[in-house]
Amino acid sequence: MESRTKSGFIAVVGRPNSGKSTLLNFLVGEKLAMVSKKAQATRKRMNIIVMHKGNQLIFVDTPGIHKKERLINEFMLEEALKAMGDADLILFLAPITDRLDEYEKFLALKESSKAKHIVLLTKMDHVPQGKILEKLGEYQKYQDRFEAIIPFSVNKKVGKKPLLDEVIKYLPQSPALYDTDITTTEFVRDIYKELIRESIFENLSDEIPYESDVTIEKIEESEEMDRVYATIIVEKETQKGIIVGNKGEGIKRVGKLARQQLELFSRKKIYLDLHVAVKKGWSKSRGGLEDMGYIF
Repeated sequence: MESRTKSGFIAVVGRPNSGKSTLLNFLVGEKLAMVSKKAQATRKRMNIIVMHKGNQLIFVDTPGIHKKERLINEFMLEEALKAMGDADLILFLAPITDRLDEYEKFLALKESSKAKHIVLLTKMDHVPQGKILEKLGEYQKYQDRFEAIIPFSVNKKVGKKPLLDEVIKYLPQSPALYDTDITTTEFVRDIYKELIRESIFENLSDEIPYESDVTIEKIEESEEMDRVYATIIVEKETQKGIIVGNKGEGIKRVGKLARQQLELFSRKKIYLDLHVAVKKGWSKSRGGLEDMGYIF
C-alpha cells in the first residue's frame, strides 16, 4: 500500500543573519541551531527534523549565501549550494528590510537546482503594515519564479502551522526517512561544539576574530552528568589572550554561558573543561580546514 505520508528535505537559505537558525529553533521547539549576531556564524549544514500531521519535514540549516575569497567562505558557499542541489524544496529567507538584490543573487545561484522554492519574508515586526504590503508588491515581478511568498515573524510566535502546511504541499509521498522521535541527525558532540562557539561569539563578538573554532576532545556521559572536554582554537597568541582575558575572566564568561546552553539541550548537569590553543593559519589551508572537520 502506498504511503500517504510525506517526507523530504527543505534547504533553508538566505544571506548571513537572515534569521535561518532562529526560524529553525522556533519550528522544532528547542535550541539546536547556533544563533549569533555575528555574520556567517553557521558554517556547515545541519538537519533539523519537524514532525507535522504525521509527515516528516527535514529542514537543512545552511551557512549564509555570500562570496568571499577566504577558503572557509568557499566551503560555506559550497555547503549552501549542496543543500539546494539535494533539496525537495527550498525556503529562501528574505528580511523585510532587504532590497531585492539578495533574492536576485539567490535566483542566479539556484539555476543548477530544479527544486521549487518559497520566499519567507522575515523580521516582519521591524516595519509597519504598509511596508509589508509594499514589499509584497515588489516581489510580484518574480511571481512566476516562486511557489508562495509568506510574511513571517518568529518574535510574534505565530504562523508556524500555516508555514508547515504550505511546505508539506511540495514534498514527495514517502514514509519517514528518520526515526520519528529525533529532532536532528547531528551527533551530540557537534551540537555541543556549536553551542560553545555561540557562547564565544555572544561574549566576545567584537574582539574575537571570525576564525576561532572549537574541538570537542572527549565526552564522558552518565545519566546525571556529561563531562565535556573542549578546546577553543585560534590562529594567534594575541587572540588566545583575548579569549582567556584578564585573570581568566573571558574564558570564565564563555564557559558559564556555554555550560548553561549545554545543560538546556542535554537536560542534565554539565561539567565543562574548556581550554584555548593556537593553531596558526588553520583557516587558510585545505589541510587545516579538513583537520577541523570542514571537508570539501
